[in-house]
Amino acid sequence: METTEAFTGLECRACDRFYDPQTGTHRCVECGGILDPTYDYDAVAVDRTTFADRPFDSLWRYAELLPFERDVAVTMDEGATPTVECPTLADELGVGELVIKDEGRNPTGTFKDRGATVAVTAAVQHGASDVVLPSAGNAGQAAAAYAGRAGLDSHVYLPSRSSFTTKAMVNVHGGDLTVSGGRIGDAGAAAADGMEEHDDWYPLSSFVTPYRHEGKKTMLYELVEQREWDVPDAVVYPTGGGVGLVGMYKAAREWEALGLIDEIPSFYAAQATGCAPIVEAFEDGREEHEPIEHPDTICGGIEIPDPGASRWILSALRESGGGAVATDDDEILDAAVAVAQHEGVEMAPTAAAAASGAWALTEAGEFGDEDTVAIVNTGAGTKNADVLRSHLMGQGI
Repeated sequence: METTEAFTGLECRACDRFYDPQTGTHRCVECGGILDPTYDYDAVAVDRTTFADRPFDSLWRYAELLPFERDVAVTMDEGATPTVECPTLADELGVGELVIKDEGRNPTGTFKDRGATVAVTAAVQHGASDVVLPSAGNAGQAAAAYAGRAGLDSHVYLPSRSSFTTKAMVNVHGGDLTVSGGRIGDAGAAAADGMEEHDDWYPLSSFVTPYRHEGKKTMLYELVEQREWDVPDAVVYPTGGGVGLVGMYKAAREWEALGLIDEIPSFYAAQATGCAPIVEAFEDGREEHEPIEHPDTICGGIEIPDPGASRWILSALRESGGGAVATDDDEILDAAVAVAQHEGVEMAPTAAAAASGAWALTEAGEFGDEDTVAIVNTGAGTKNADVLRSHLMGQGI
């Protein structure tokens, strides 16, 4: 197994058990906890000049802080997405600066590619021939794309509510597609049945593989570097499973420990009111969520009623001095339209929860007139253009 010099292995976040990266592949065998890649930071010899001297061409430019070297990566030059300044929206919100990290520019149109490149690379390094995952849609498309590039077979389980685009592209990339029920839980149950019959399939599910949040942490690296090392005051992230949020929080702590930045941003989880287990737990002061019995939001990508990493998410919010906010579907869709019309950035409805959340947080006095607020646009608006167009038609536009 070809790994980077500083990558030491995997540590269980629940019981602290340590695994060699060759033998530890997914969840902790002792307690079922989430495994997190660990590094010998004393062996990471980087500074700001190190990155300034490299092309800004892929997330793999940060290989010293990733498990695998770039020359073995299954990659399509994902990452290196723009951070777009939004002065009109900043004025409307009354904040000093508003920027959007636009992940819709990735190869398959979402930030899921960041997780897929590292997770599929791990699958190859572990000798897998088949990968499998349930998904709300975009992660399944990304998995099929990267598996195809690696020469692996992919088995993707999507709920019927997934967009036509993601279903079609799973097949176009050569994936074995199964559509089950209406929601992510149905797809998860079907995937579990499939894995019972095929014990050689390599799972790529969020927080089952330890590697998807490692890829997504690079969003924070890029965001800070693109701002000439000026750390934003707040990062607002559309939160379902929270993979990107905990990844970025981890990245901020890493760069702080390495002396690359002096402070970390406050992280905020944005959810839809129809499925807001993290918001409810945060507001109630709990360390873990309670599952939502009847989730109901048009934002399928964040309709995760039972997020398995809620303890990690909630600790990231509290330790960073951030928070959590939920907004209604109409507000989320209005925000997507406003961003497109005022700044030109096309946000998927799920991603626009971060924009509507930023509005709500500002109205609640969370952000001041000198604050810099960063919003993560996790996917391109063209992924669900029909939803946004229907919303306008419903308003007579």
